[in-house]
Amino acid sequence: MFAARGIAVSFSVFVMVYLALSVAVCLTWRRVWLHAQAYPIRGAADLLFGFRMFPLACAAAITAAFTVPSFLLLEPRAIDEPIGAIPLLLGLIGSALGVFGLVNACFAWVRASLTLSDWTRDAESVTTQSSVPLIRIARSVPAMTAAGIVRPRVLLSTSTEFLLTPNEMQTAVNHELAHIRRRDNLKKLLFRFVAFPGMSELEDAWLEATEMAADDAAVSSTGEALDLAAALIKLSRLNPAAPPVDLTAALVHTPVHLMNARVERLIAWSEARLVPSRRYSSWYAVSAAAATLAMFAFTYSQLLLRVHTATEWLVR
Repeated sequence: MFAARGIAVSFSVFVMVYLALSVAVCLTWRRVWLHAQAYPIRGAADLLFGFRMFPLACAAAITAAFTVPSFLLLEPRAIDEPIGAIPLLLGLIGSALGVFGLVNACFAWVRASLTLSDWTRDAESVTTQSSVPLIRIARSVPAMTAAGIVRPRVLLSTSTEFLLTPNEMQTAVNHELAHIRRRDNLKKLLFRFVAFPGMSELEDAWLEATEMAADDAAVSSTGEALDLAAALIKLSRLNPAAPPVDLTAALVHTPVHLMNARVERLIAWSEARLVPSRRYSSWYAVSAAAATLAMFAFTYSQLLLRVHTATEWLVR
């Protein structure tokens, strides 16, 4: 019974924190996005991803750092105390969220694997200097896409090779390699795991930001920016309505407004984007972390007492 109470209490705290923070993210992410647009697009994309994953990370940290230790250290093991209705209900909700997220992520993985198997049937390897394999597929769509998480690769259609010049091809490949370096397909899988109502607009905003971040990473001059813009325009004519596929990062896909925004942004490219944003010294982060750890070291025992008092109410 002691172990069952501990699991129920831990799940209860996790669910309450996770749901509260998820609702808060749903209500506030637009303000964060407006603020982030003042910074380089790569930082904005990272901020949106961090904000999206914040409820899960924070709920897990609070549960592991406070709820579980307070229960193990302060809860009497000899008391045969029944589990109340509230922790039982919240525990079931937490279990359901975990199972749903895991199943959702597994289905996305399976769908992506089956799609990639179909795309790469009779595929050929293309010689390249990159450590990431470049695979030629006998299809017109997808024109070019970064696929895979454990073994990433870039898929290239025969139509793309015919349409693009060598310079356009290189910038397009660089765009896909940027997605692989940033592990964007893994991030999409994590989004499937933490699926939550009302988060689709935030995830769409992240998708737009990460596509533009990959564009920036792929070019280093006005000529390269124009080459990538030309590649986008040419390849969008192959199938302008091609929908995105699970856990892949296609060079060209819907929505149309994103394609237009990317092309306009590349045409207006300037070397000012190469200037690194102002970075604060790492000592600031180290000092802040040290101050936080010191504060928790002095107050940790009191925090555990307060958390245990709150969880006692849950058990009853």
